[in-house]
Amino acid sequence: MVADRPIVVAGAGAIGCFVGGMLAAAGRRVALLVRPRVKSEIERFGLLLTDFDGSEKKLGAGQLALSEDPSIFHSAGIVLVTVKSADTAAVADQIAQHAPEDAVIISLQNGIGNVAVLRERLGGYHVLAGMVPFNVIAMGNGRFHRSTSGAIHVGEDPENTAAALSVAGLNVRASRDITGVQWGKLIINLNNALSALSDMPLAAQLANRDWRRLFADQMAEGLAALKAAGVVPVSSTPIPMSWSPALLRLPDAIFSAILGRTMKIDPEARSSMWQDLKQGRKTEIDYLQGAVIALAEQNHVAVPLMRRIVALIKEAEAAGNGPLRMTPRQIRGSAGAQGGRDET
Repeated sequence: MVADRPIVVAGAGAIGCFVGGMLAAAGRRVALLVRPRVKSEIERFGLLLTDFDGSEKKLGAGQLALSEDPSIFHSAGIVLVTVKSADTAAVADQIAQHAPEDAVIISLQNGIGNVAVLRERLGGYHVLAGMVPFNVIAMGNGRFHRSTSGAIHVGEDPENTAAALSVAGLNVRASRDITGVQWGKLIINLNNALSALSDMPLAAQLANRDWRRLFADQMAEGLAALKAAGVVPVSSTPIPMSWSPALLRLPDAIFSAILGRTMKIDPEARSSMWQDLKQGRKTEIDYLQGAVIALAEQNHVAVPLMRRIVALIKEAEAAGNGPLRMTPRQIRGSAGAQGGRDET
């Protein structure tokens, strides 16, 4: 049976190592398809999973299987895809070559289009969409730190795959509207770029009203584009998505009180896009802001601020000097502050 076979994490970076490690700590059979550097690090130091609440779990390298070879998929019951969006097609081809046809494939990636790529390349495989709300930082020496809160969402299916993955410390919920949940996460992830451009921890950035106003204006552009396309984003918190821009613009004390009730953020939490710029890697800007801009173009919605942010991230990628340490005023430049509809 699928449930009796190993869970294989395809592309175990920060998210993959944390999720896979938590599953292994709960007694599940887990294998990680990893890059040589990560494999060597875990073999030397083991896997240390730390959390924003101060808890930690330590695993020896022998508590999970590690491989650089995609043949590790050969007995998989569940495959968790955690690669960057640009690598989805390549890992799908590896899964198709090596994984059993009854394996369940779950995308735990940023963005919206990855599931379509997986389904196109994996034919008859059972492919589910997922959403990881929390942030994980690779701290080095085998340590992976979860710095924000939230439960993973996986598309609802008859086998109740979400329940099969839910373990202590890693809450996984089934969602009837996983597409809406993914769009809701993408709108929140628009802040990844601002975090990267600011070179500030997320908590410090969100504590600053000027940064929140910038985020709110970008979010308003995104929500306008989604509305024009008939897309309804689903919030992963009790706060409706449509309220978010107004809440972000509130005075610091009021906003802080609301945020503290809905989400926990470690003081040193950073976005994945900040980590990409810091390490000289290509970001996922084309799969986040880029996905919204594509909708905006189809529906004649102006998103000048978002376009400005994409240009700045691509400049930072090309320069290869890490985060730019910009101010909100510098980021705004000559871009409009809020989205609207183009006149046609």
